[in-house]
Amino acid sequence: MQTLYKDLVKHFGGQKLTAAALDVSQSNISGYVSGRWNMSELVAIRAEKVTGGKFKASDLCPSLKEFQHAIA
Repeated sequence: MQTLYKDLVKHFGGQKLTAAALDVSQSNISGYVSGRWNMSELVAIRAEKVTGGKFKASDLCPSLKEFQHAIA
C-alpha cells in the first residue's frame, strides 16, 4: 500500500502538491506514505477522480474493497 501512496505523490510531484490536489494536509499525505494510517474513503474517491482513474479508490482505501465485495 505504501508504494501506491508513493506513486500517487510522484504523480502530483510532491507531498504538498498531492495534499493540495486531494484537499488534505501535507501531514495526512506523510502519514499515508509512511504507513501510519490508510486513506479515508472520501479522499480515495477524490484521488481517483482527480487522477482521471489512474489511481483507483478501492486500491487506495482497503475498506472500499470490502464494500465492493459486500454489494457484489
